[in-house]
Amino acid sequence: MPKVKTNRSAAKRFKVTGTGKLKRNKAYKRHILTKKSAKTKRNLRKAVITDETNVKNMKKIIPYL
Repeated sequence: MPKVKTNRSAAKRFKVTGTGKLKRNKAYKRHILTKKSAKTKRNLRKAVITDETNVKNMKKIIPYL
């Protein structure tokens, strides 16, 4: 059985926490920031746990993370 290739783009975007959950950064923080409030931009800084509905697929494309 050959080794499974890791999806490199996903590997750069996700980290695994100590309990095995996937952590990701939020989108919409790159440009067009003038119309967003300071509160919105502040909340976009925080990392969040990936939703359970996506975890199964993410573990498939990042097998060794």
